[in-house]
Amino acid sequence: MYQYDFTEPENFLILTGLMFLIVVFRYTFVAGIFYLVFYIIDPKSTRSRKIFQTSASKEQLKKEIFWSTFTSILFALAGAGMVVLWQLGHTAIYEYIDQYGWWWIPISFLIATFIHETYYYWLHRWMHKPKVYRLIHKTHHDSHITSPWTSFSFHPGEGVLQSLIIPVIVLFLPMHYWTIVTLLTFMTLTSAINHSNVEIYPKGFYKHWLGKWLIGATHHSLHHTQYRYNFGLYFTFWDKWMKTESAKYEGNFEKHTN
Repeated sequence: MYQYDFTEPENFLILTGLMFLIVVFRYTFVAGIFYLVFYIIDPKSTRSRKIFQTSASKEQLKKEIFWSTFTSILFALAGAGMVVLWQLGHTAIYEYIDQYGWWWIPISFLIATFIHETYYYWLHRWMHKPKVYRLIHKTHHDSHITSPWTSFSFHPGEGVLQSLIIPVIVLFLPMHYWTIVTLLTFMTLTSAINHSNVEIYPKGFYKHWLGKWLIGATHHSLHHTQYRYNFGLYFTFWDKWMKTESAKYEGNFEKHTN
């Protein structure tokens, strides 16, 4: 990694380009698999689990892919900036697992997801203030019926705000670089799950000790229709603590998993 000086403009542009390809590949691969399975190969098998029986229009899908590509550029810039900060010694990223031990890998992952969840929940609520909503968040909500391609469909302003948190976390939280890669992959995967318009979790999962804390398509679809509820990213705990979880969630989950 350190054989290249990424503070050099040319190397930084190359790094950003590589980061862009990685982000686009991850987004396309994950969203593409969900779309292929749920909408192309065997849509009948998931019909009873669809939140909305009507699928997103082709025009909407084109807009989602356009905005997601733009978001990928912003995420790539943030990722390249994070690498530069690491190279300059300004982050807590480490290379060798024995520096903190294997036990720290899952702990740092959980701490990072908690921080990310907290940041996103309150950012999300702020973005629903009328003036802010119209300015930057409406682009995402234009997808009333979500699809796996909705997951990165953000206005550039929202894309910037979402791209900042991971670089900030690694400034102070020691994380192995593969833990960061895992976190970013987890973010992409869960976003595709939440926007897929198909409930993938089993019947009664919302009552399970783990399931009651995880957000799925039923949970997040209610946010896209009700707006004032279900602001979480990965987990439901902030919605539960702040009384912003939709009262329709459990009933809808039962309905979509019969």
